[in-house]
Amino acid sequence: MKVAIGSDHAGYDLKEVIKNHLEKKGFEVIDKGAFSKERVDYPVYGEAVAEAVASGKAEKGIVICGTGIGISISANKVKGIRAALCTNEYMARMAIRHNNANVLAL
Repeated sequence: MKVAIGSDHAGYDLKEVIKNHLEKKGFEVIDKGAFSKERVDYPVYGEAVAEAVASGKAEKGIVICGTGIGISISANKVKGIRAALCTNEYMARMAIRHNNANVLAL
């Protein structure tokens, strides 16, 4: 499965941890940035991940910012995207089962 992932500077460290974990599990990860802790604007990365999922280049997406709220809003502006801010496994499972979420926001 191909997973697109992206974050702003606040989510950079977590993005790198998740990316490495997914790659070890055999997922193909498409990193849409940010590529450092340099201050950046989250909408750029939320939209980049959402576009990758909406276009079929990735099956699922993960977006990360300081709260997960802003980047989920930016991802949800892309047609066909259902980004869900989830804080635990139950929420993530329900977002997929009941809301057909295709992007996880953290």
